[in-house]
Amino acid sequence: MKLESLLKSWKYPTLLLFGIGVSNVSGWIYFIALNLIVLDMTQSVFAVSVLYVLKPLSTLCTNIWSGSFIDRMSKRNLMIFLDMARAMLIALLPLFSTIYYIYLIVFFINMAGSVFGPVSSTYITQLMPVEQRRRFNSLNGLIGSGAFLIGPAIAGLLFMTGTPSIAILLNAAALGVSGVVTMFMPNLEQTSGGVADSKITWTLIKKDWNVVHGFYRRHKWVMVICILFSSVTIVMASAVDSLEAAFATLILGLSEGDYGILVSIAGVGIVIGASVNTLIVNRVTTDWMIVGGIMGMCGGYIVYAFSSSFNVAAVGFFVLAFFLAFANTGFATYYQNHIPVEIMGRVGSVNGFIEAILIAVTTVLFGIAATGGSIQTVVIAGVLWMTVLGLALSVSIWHSLKGNETAR
Repeated sequence: MKLESLLKSWKYPTLLLFGIGVSNVSGWIYFIALNLIVLDMTQSVFAVSVLYVLKPLSTLCTNIWSGSFIDRMSKRNLMIFLDMARAMLIALLPLFSTIYYIYLIVFFINMAGSVFGPVSSTYITQLMPVEQRRRFNSLNGLIGSGAFLIGPAIAGLLFMTGTPSIAILLNAAALGVSGVVTMFMPNLEQTSGGVADSKITWTLIKKDWNVVHGFYRRHKWVMVICILFSSVTIVMASAVDSLEAAFATLILGLSEGDYGILVSIAGVGIVIGASVNTLIVNRVTTDWMIVGGIMGMCGGYIVYAFSSSFNVAAVGFFVLAFFLAFANTGFATYYQNHIPVEIMGRVGSVNGFIEAILIAVTTVLFGIAATGGSIQTVVIAGVLWMTVLGLALSVSIWHSLKGNETAR
């Protein structure tokens, strides 16, 4: 009877995890194939780098207003629409031979992806009872880390037997499958799926930003923890990682093949970390998962930044990836437990908007600094600042315990 109850309670979460898994694996195939298609068309590294700029730009254009839609629409129906829209747009990519049209389509695909993140986070929070969230988040992390290894491997096999265009079409089909799977999920909204009670206007969007501002003013520690976590794991990590290839080849003297092995070691680290995480997730508090994960990740980055050989850098890559799995699961649970679900779409969109600005500014500053000085010095400075922010995050979490704001 207990097993029957367990299976029933995990019926929809399992279905959702399957859809997420299909989408994650296909996402890596799409990412690699698109880079190869653009490189083959233009023979320009700069043209490929533009693809990386399009993502934060699309977030800036989308997240200003998307939260107002997300919180007033059926999350399930919106997820289905976004999956199907991305599938159709991706299927169009092989039909174009002009780079500017490809950039335009990729921009719209990225816009849909920017909306999908806050939508899925809100839906997961609605679907999962509080006591099951950490387990779900750990399994979700395991699936994501598995996709990090499986996706590129499948892409490689596809390129051996076909072309990047075939891989792109496979990604479109996979997103279509994800959308169909989502159709079998429950609609958790009281409304039928349209705008619930208000016409979306710029006045309403401004009001919604004020709602987020008001929430953060009342819950300052939640705001501080969200900002610091994002600053460490996304903003600073993106800036440091932007110099990763140059650091590996120019400072460590590694070949492209060696650098590929280094990245694979990070993939192994995050898979092992996510696997261990699923085993101990219910024995460790959310606070310890965030603090331990963040400081372990910073420690790995420090080893990497000060490394002078492949072996030392490999240890750093493995350690930072291993602990990142714990940090992500802990923060996902914290976020779900502390952001009211009725405004979660707006909060997530505002956070994403601010995050995109910080990523763009920080990455540009790192690039300028590395161009005019030592790459290793810039990486070390960035990692040390990341560690300071990690320590500040840890102190903030422990301090917030006094106000009973952190989920145990």
